[in-house]
Amino acid sequence: MKGIVFTEFLTMVENSFSLDMVDTIIEKSNLPSGGSYTSVGTYSHTEIADLVTNLSNESNISIPILLKTFGTYLFHSLARTYPEFVQKTTDPLDFLEQVETYIHVEVRKLYPDAELPTFICSRPNSSRELHMIYKSNRHMEDVCEGLIIGSLEHFKRNCSIQREKISDNQELFIITKADQSP
Repeated sequence: MKGIVFTEFLTMVENSFSLDMVDTIIEKSNLPSGGSYTSVGTYSHTEIADLVTNLSNESNISIPILLKTFGTYLFHSLARTYPEFVQKTTDPLDFLEQVETYIHVEVRKLYPDAELPTFICSRPNSSRELHMIYKSNRHMEDVCEGLIIGSLEHFKRNCSIQREKISDNQELFIITKADQSP
């Protein structure tokens, strides 16, 4: 997993809790990296799991809520850092539909060794609904939902999000526009 995920997570923890909380969760986690991350480095995804678990233990906030909150935070941070990714459209469903075909392609140019989840998108019912199948062995579905929430906030659109487990490493997200816009 790319270090930018770790650096952004620790920044979120510092901003939302404190620098002491960052130190506490690093100390309580079993981190081969020692908790020292660079945004371009590559680290085991088990390290983020340890950090989140310890943050949950210290804060009494459930892991799914922390991961969704982080995903939302991460989207807004990435949108500020890489505005060219979010400037190609004004529609959140169009944006989400191009994650695999445009954004992940560009991410691989920046980080060739990035191990990204796979998304399969379709619009089976109308332009108001998007089906996204998330495929990953890392089980970061809650982060994915947070990223979706962040994109909806960014584009200022009210949508519902439903999740359905397809298999051990696949989850279907159904995002439906709640307003009457096309």
